[in-house]
Amino acid sequence: MRQLVPGILFAALWASAAVATKLGVQSVPPLVLANVRFFIAGTGMLLFAYGVQRTRDAWPRGVEWRQLFIFSLLNTTIYLGCFVLALKQVSAGIGSLSTATNPLFITLLSAVWLRRRPGVNEVLGLLLGLAGVGVATYPLLQNSYATVAGILILLVGVVAVSAATVYYAGISWRLPNLVINGWQVLLGGLTLLPVTLLTADLSTAQYDLRFWGAVWWLILPVSVGALQLWFFLIRQDPVRASLFLYLCPIFGFVYSYVLLGEPITVYTMVGTMLVIVGLWLGRKK
Repeated sequence: MRQLVPGILFAALWASAAVATKLGVQSVPPLVLANVRFFIAGTGMLLFAYGVQRTRDAWPRGVEWRQLFIFSLLNTTIYLGCFVLALKQVSAGIGSLSTATNPLFITLLSAVWLRRRPGVNEVLGLLLGLAGVGVATYPLLQNSYATVAGILILLVGVVAVSAATVYYAGISWRLPNLVINGWQVLLGGLTLLPVTLLTADLSTAQYDLRFWGAVWWLILPVSVGALQLWFFLIRQDPVRASLFLYLCPIFGFVYSYVLLGEPITVYTMVGTMLVIVGLWLGRKK
């Protein structure tokens, strides 16, 4: 029970990010949505940690700045930057399904990090997971719910967040979770800002109710709530924590069907089952 309730709640909140992002990018360029979210969330968490909680001895020191920067680059700048860009080109359901392949990449990257040869089950699990995403995506490519470029951008993001998880779990952090989260989100936003200013067409941005609703949902339930739960889970056990990502596509497809009217087809169900079987096989010794 120590992990079950936080794990289910994490999956439900994390899967909702795809729908919120899909709504937000209808109002502003994707990277604008990302940067506004990062700056408000990161600043807010740090103000709460240092101003309200008055967390003592929690300022990063020395090598901790480098650790925070590397983590932020992988977890926020690259992963969330890719995620928001991809959601302009793929359905919210596929965004959630891609997240579920994260444990497979975590396993393989952990093997590389520890210089351990990946097992047959791990390789087969990854291939099944990728095949599942392909099956679920196939009919969506035919009716403009997804593009090949969008799927490739999602893949880059999944590899980045998997590397971030392995990196985070390998460090004995002195800082509290809220401080780590606040700094990594803020630093990730600062790193992403030059890319946003160089590539986004700011004249098309509409800062309407839909935009602000998406921003605040992504900040409070996702950036604060879900990530705090995720940090708690991976500090307990990163491998077991990754298993809760099995639930993300289930929540994600339900959200996208109910809130966005995106289709759930036989391909969707078969693809999701392939991903789940791949995840099971990848975790099997």
